Amino acid sequence: MTRAEIVRLARCVVRRPRWQLVVAVLLSAWTLAWVLGQLARTPLSPLDVLAWTGIPLDAASAWARDRVDVLVWLATLGGLSWAATTEQGQLPALAGWFAVLVAGEAAGYEHAVQRAMLSMVVFLGILAAVSVTGRHAFVVDRVAVMPKDVVRAGITAAVLTAVVPLIAPGLALTRLVRPYVTKPPRPLRRVETPLLRETG
Repeated sequence: MTRAEIVRLARCVVRRPRWQLVVAVLLSAWTLAWVLGQLARTPLSPLDVLAWTGIPLDAASAWARDRVDVLVWLATLGGLSWAATTEQGQLPALAGWFAVLVAGEAAGYEHAVQRAMLSMVVFLGILAAVSVTGRHAFVVDRVAVMPKDVVRAGITAAVLTAVVPLIAPGLALTRLVRPYVTKPPRPLRRVETPLLRETG
C-alpha cells in the first residue's frame, strides 16, 4: 500500500453520515484525552477524563473495577471490531475504541490496548495463514481467501482504526487553517462532443 493510498484512507475517515461523524468526533476527543492522560504522574482512566463534567462517576468506576474479569474481554471484542473496519463500514472502529475505553476503565490502559491489538493481530494472522492455502485458487464459483486481499484489508482496518483519536484535532485544525489556505484552480475536464454530420 502506497503513501497516497494511506493518505486517501485517512481522508475517507471524515466521509461518513453526519450523525456518525458527530459520534466519531466525541469519541475521538475522549480517546485522545485518555491516551495523553497516560503521560501524567497519575495516569487517567477513561472516566477520570470526564471528571470535568461534574457528573459523579466514582460509582461507575468502582463498578467497572469490580468486574475486571468480565470487562477485560471487551478489549478482545474491540480488537476484533477494529479488524472488521472497512472503507464503507467504519463504525466497527468506533465501536472497538468504545469497547477498549470500557475495558481500560476496568483493567487499565496498557492491558486493554495491548489485548485489543493482540486480538486484531492474531485474527489477521489466522486469516493470512488460511489465505496461503488459497493463493492459487481461481475465484469463479467459490469464495477464496487471497493473501493480497488479506494484507490490503488488514492495512485498511489498521489505518482507519489508528486515525480515530486524531479525527477531532484534525477537523479542528482543518477548520482553523481553511480560511488562510489558497487552493489551486481545478483543471477543467475535457468534454468530448460528437460532431454533427452536415446534411444538404
